[in-house]
Amino acid sequence: MAIDFPTLKWVEAFKDKLNSDEGKAWQEAAKDWEGDFLFVIKPDGDFTKKVILHVDLWHGECRKVAYYEEGADLPKTEFQYVGIYSNWIKLIQGEIDPIKGIMMRKFDLVGNKMKVLRAVKAAQELIRTAQKIDTNFL
Repeated sequence: MAIDFPTLKWVEAFKDKLNSDEGKAWQEAAKDWEGDFLFVIKPDGDFTKKVILHVDLWHGECRKVAYYEEGADLPKTEFQYVGIYSNWIKLIQGEIDPIKGIMMRKFDLVGNKMKVLRAVKAAQELIRTAQKIDTNFL
C-alpha cells in the first residue's frame, strides 16, 4: 500500500528501508558518513504547508527520524536540504540527482557543501533507497 509523502509514516518507512537489506548499497556508501539532515519541503502548487523531515544518519545507519510542520521547534542539524514540493517529487522519482539538484538550484543545501560533495555516492544511494518506498504524492 502506498504511503503518502511527506508524512511521519513515510519517513519511518524510509528509516526502515535504509536499515534493511534494501539499504545495503547506501549503508556501504555511507559507512564513514556522520551528519543529520532536515529535509525541508516547501509549499508548491496544491501542497500548501511547509513540512520538515529530520533524518539522523551515522556510519551507514539511520538512527532516528522525525516529522515536523512549520512553526515547530526544530532540532539543530548539520545540514538542511531545502526545496519545493514538486522538486521533491522529481528527486524521489529519480528525475533529479541529489547533487545536481543543488548545482541546478532546484535545492538549497545549508551546511558544509564540501562534506556533502565528497559523499556523492552516499547521497545518490540515499535517494535510490527512498525510491524503493511505494509512495503516494499528495
